[in-house]
Amino acid sequence: MDVDKLRAETPGAERVVHLNNCGASLMPQPVLDAVINHLRLEAEIGGYEAEAAAAEALANTYGALARLLNCHSDEIAVMENATVAWDMAFYGLPLGKGDVVLTAVSEYASNYIAYLQRAKRDGIQVRVVPNDNSGQTDVAALEEMIDDRVKLIAITHAPTNGGLINPAAAIGKVARAANVPYLLDACQSAGQMPLDVEAIGCDMLTAAGRKFLRGPRGTGFLYVRAGMLDRLDPPFLDLHAAVWLSPEHYEMRPGARRFENWENYVAGKIGLGVAVDYALNIGLDAIAQRVQGLAGDLRARISTLPGVIVQDLGVEKSGIISFLVADMPPDDVARTMAAAGINISTSSASSTMQDMHCRGIIKMNRMGVHYYNTIEEIKYFINTLFRTTKGKL
Repeated sequence: MDVDKLRAETPGAERVVHLNNCGASLMPQPVLDAVINHLRLEAEIGGYEAEAAAAEALANTYGALARLLNCHSDEIAVMENATVAWDMAFYGLPLGKGDVVLTAVSEYASNYIAYLQRAKRDGIQVRVVPNDNSGQTDVAALEEMIDDRVKLIAITHAPTNGGLINPAAAIGKVARAANVPYLLDACQSAGQMPLDVEAIGCDMLTAAGRKFLRGPRGTGFLYVRAGMLDRLDPPFLDLHAAVWLSPEHYEMRPGARRFENWENYVAGKIGLGVAVDYALNIGLDAIAQRVQGLAGDLRARISTLPGVIVQDLGVEKSGIISFLVADMPPDDVARTMAAAGINISTSSASSTMQDMHCRGIIKMNRMGVHYYNTIEEIKYFINTLFRTTKGKL
């Protein structure tokens, strides 16, 4: 990996030490160019006309996502964001009174709120699979919890904080053996590690463009296995998702694009495809190796600082690092880093309530490294944090 070249193609790399890739990564120049060029074309010739002219670039986005996930392009829908993509799958699944959804301790807030809404509205039950001793979802416990009432397994692959990577493929084997639909939230894992839906065994997968894929904000995508399509009823349809054939009859379009709607962020969709191609050209195996190497180095260095405690769990860890500083609120830590030109963030209990309550944490700092980050940036962050903690402890 030519990191110098990749940094040269990242306009923000010389302006800031960006360690908030789990929030939104810095876009590379080709993605920025793709988005701006299409917006310029819209301004020059009109939005509809620009979309027609971009037909090949738009088709490329579906093909790129299919290559990313090892699926067919007809199994891909491009959405406004990962939450909408996830909601279209979850709310499209027919669930009724007494049906059970199994999820993880580390499940993300937006997903869990949807579970609670359907519990209130439809009478479903939500059951949380316990963690094993490492802090990841306990696959054996999951298998024991499956009975005839379980209608969905829904897991977050790499949680928004806590550093772990849940054993998605092992969960997929359990789901397939039990013939239970499996929805994987890959919002934080897409772009920082390989994702093969055949190897994972999921029926549905969702992710965002802005995070480790380095795409534009306002983009996300949904994968739905072809054999799963007819088991889902899209929560709403429009003239893009379906065709009105007669005054009393319509038909949904074939493939996953029945979950899309007509009005969409065309420039962002094109940019998403360019971002996926950019990651594929580097290679997801190479990306994963570098991200995990940088994250491991950062965890080792930060663990030596007085009063700083790393809060990461799991057997296999992602590029997301979570930590607490004694006697210093996480918001103050983030502001101190920002003043030094370093981007990190915070994560509160409202994001992963089950997990954070179990660990007695209200809020902690969070950061995510990516392949374009450097050891020098990590050292600068560590030195800045050391000076900060030395003054507080």
